[in-house]
Amino acid sequence: MHGVETILNVLGSVALLLWGVRMVRTGLTRAFGAALRRAVAACARNRVTAFLGGLAITGLLQSSTATSLLVSSFAGRGLIPLSIAFAVMLGADIGTTIAAQVLSFDLGWVSPLLIGAGVIAFLSSDSVKPRHLGRVAIGLGLMLLSLKLLAAATQPLRSAPAFMALLQGLQDEYVIAVIVATLATWFVHSSLSIVLLVMSFAGSGLIEPRLALALVIGANIGGALAPYMAQSGADVAARRVPLANLMTRAVVGVALLPFLGPVADGLAQLDPSATRLPVNFHTAFNTLASLIFLPLTDVVAWACRKLLPDKPVADDPGQPRHLDPNVLDSPAEALGCALRETLNLGDRVADMLRQTIDVLERNDPRAVKAIEASDDAVDRLYEAIKLYLVQTSRNELGDEDGQRYVEILTFTTNLEHIGDIIDKNLMELAAKKIRNRYAFSPEGMAELRAFHARILENLRLALNVFTTRDLSLARRLVAEKAALREAESRAADSHFARLRQGRPESIETSSIHMDVIRDLKRINGHLASVAYPILEAAGELADTRLRAPDPVAEQAAPST
Repeated sequence: MHGVETILNVLGSVALLLWGVRMVRTGLTRAFGAALRRAVAACARNRVTAFLGGLAITGLLQSSTATSLLVSSFAGRGLIPLSIAFAVMLGADIGTTIAAQVLSFDLGWVSPLLIGAGVIAFLSSDSVKPRHLGRVAIGLGLMLLSLKLLAAATQPLRSAPAFMALLQGLQDEYVIAVIVATLATWFVHSSLSIVLLVMSFAGSGLIEPRLALALVIGANIGGALAPYMAQSGADVAARRVPLANLMTRAVVGVALLPFLGPVADGLAQLDPSATRLPVNFHTAFNTLASLIFLPLTDVVAWACRKLLPDKPVADDPGQPRHLDPNVLDSPAEALGCALRETLNLGDRVADMLRQTIDVLERNDPRAVKAIEASDDAVDRLYEAIKLYLVQTSRNELGDEDGQRYVEILTFTTNLEHIGDIIDKNLMELAAKKIRNRYAFSPEGMAELRAFHARILENLRLALNVFTTRDLSLARRLVAEKAALREAESRAADSHFARLRQGRPESIETSSIHMDVIRDLKRINGHLASVAYPILEAAGELADTRLRAPDPVAEQAAPST
């Protein structure tokens, strides 16, 4: 039982360390995500500023994985060149060693102060940023506490024969040690956590210096492997950035592996502390990689293009263009991406609606098939936006972000319904007209064109209302709904007048004509719904459209 308790204490301490690292990263990302992304873009002027920017940003985030995903996103969209993105990563690799250096000192007494201050900040404020900064303080406190618990938990391992036999088996098998540390770091997605774990083992005397350095090499390679694997489904341009970082760390790691003894002796002369030896090597490893490869960023970028060449990709209208998975930790930015993708969805639906009137007039069966294919793309795009919004909602949303989340989800749903009306209803009417070789009368076709043009104009207006949330545009869109009812009534009167005249075309197409107007009106109803939340927030919506009762008329009415 004593051995089981020791293992559980070690696992619990490691889990607490991982959770603390995550809290620091997510807290800083959510508090300053937009500012950090602007900083990356501002630093991308040349390789030196990019290197310094990566060092500073990752020094705050303490996650080269997070920085890698961010920079990969920029490179994938063509916002920064690959060589500059690689320079950012070289700085990020050094930046991630800062916390390891700080935490290598005995700061256990700071832990309760940070946790207490963080909890007070988190619970005493309703604002988003103070709560996230409180999360950061709690995370730092948990990291310090976990290191203290880990040191105590590993003391009994010195007398555990099985564990010591395992370590003895790795003492001279440094390649295996590198592989084990690489896989462990890839699994936990945090090289900082593994380096601190190695530091704790080295300080407790559980592992000798050369094995500690081998494990640190594996932690660095694993820290570069994690973002590369995370980007396995991304565009080729985005995958090249983590590939460049993985290549450089692997090259430096393999080159240093035969010289672990001299390196350990040299670092021991600078700082004899066994606890700080892995941390100092961690910093030296990444500094050496930067000194070697910063002048060679263009060469590394060329090699990555050769290893991952561009592939011809067919344009897929159902493929989202703006849903960046790397900003999901920042709800405001993620909602901005969802908004841009919703406008893309709106453009797809507008194209379908624009083509509808030509199909109804020209009886082109190929155009019917094309619109059906467009609806399939609209459905896939809608599903992608909906899934992205669900992932965004897993974070804490403020009142404004929560309202915008509902507005985007509601509008995308309405756009998807419009696509279904065009595909399932209007195209079915067009197919019926084609099968029976019907033709609208010139007057009837002119009415449909005018009604359709009005709906198309309202679609443009709805997209503008959704984007700007302008009150005057929202009023105009709702007023159009009432005006359209009158236009529908006039169109019906004109159509019935032609039926009374016995016009053959009007008689043949009567049901199709009225159904087209009905479906176009349904589309307009979905469009007008985007204005109601805006008008309701401004207090401009009545509770009911029913006319107020007349007291005099009620008194005069006979009782039953």
